[in-house]
Amino acid sequence: MTSNPSKVSAGLSFAVLCAVSLLLWFGPLLNTLSLALGDEKYTHVLLILPLTAVLIFLQWNWHTVEFRPSIWSGGLLTFALLLAGLARWEKLAEVPDIQLSVSMLGLVSWWVGSFALCFGVRTSRTLLLPLAFLLWMVPIPAIVLNPLIGGLRQGSVVAAELLFSLARTPVSRQGLVLTIPGVELEVAPECSSIRSSLVLIVTAVALAQIVLRSSWRKLLVVAVAIPLSVAKNGLRIFTIGWLGTRVDEGFLDGRLHHHGGVVFFAIALAGIFSLLWLLRRGDSSGKAKKGPRDEIVLG
Repeated sequence: MTSNPSKVSAGLSFAVLCAVSLLLWFGPLLNTLSLALGDEKYTHVLLILPLTAVLIFLQWNWHTVEFRPSIWSGGLLTFALLLAGLARWEKLAEVPDIQLSVSMLGLVSWWVGSFALCFGVRTSRTLLLPLAFLLWMVPIPAIVLNPLIGGLRQGSVVAAELLFSLARTPVSRQGLVLTIPGVELEVAPECSSIRSSLVLIVTAVALAQIVLRSSWRKLLVVAVAIPLSVAKNGLRIFTIGWLGTRVDEGFLDGRLHHHGGVVFFAIALAGIFSLLWLLRRGDSSGKAKKGPRDEIVLG
């Protein structure tokens, strides 16, 4: 049984190391939070720290805590400092988004290394997924994000084309433009649904960890969330196009177009909840782990 003084000592040590991280990475952390507040492509970053705290709280067990340093934790702290130095390299400063990603990867490495140092490798292994979840704090650089957005746009167009075909609406596709009787629908970059897609995937990962025990079931939920994020945007394009040509042209540039993303996100999230409910019934515990657990541009 872990003594109370040891618990206090571990907690204080971790708090001190976190305070040190704020001194070393205050600028990158502030820039990341500003980016998350100002750019919808990074909104999901705001969810990561609260969700990580919840996941750790639900799985925490003092019996796994070992109050001794390890090579693994020391290696992570060293790696974090190396990344902090690399981020100050002049050539890396020429690509600010990559520089920020490197800096934040260093910060996350410092947090995980500090946690392992203060609470032990055994505890860190038990909480591996919540700690790895912190990697979502690292902003995705443009060199990776732009192809993702392009893939989402292309997938959304294909999904919408399929829905129009199922609805027996004549449709043709050329690149990222769908043509149906009376209107052309183009999926602009801002309509890729990258924000809601990333939020959906992050939410699915957290919910799967909370609700399920089986690893393959957790992976299945995440695997379903990825195509579901594309399908929901295809449904959005189809709904706007169908209503705009069959009911009222105002739907083509109305509130559903500009502010209706939350509706389709809710539909996709309902699908995730339904899948979790089905998988939970067959899970070994049926509970979460606890302890060592004319042309219209759609834009």
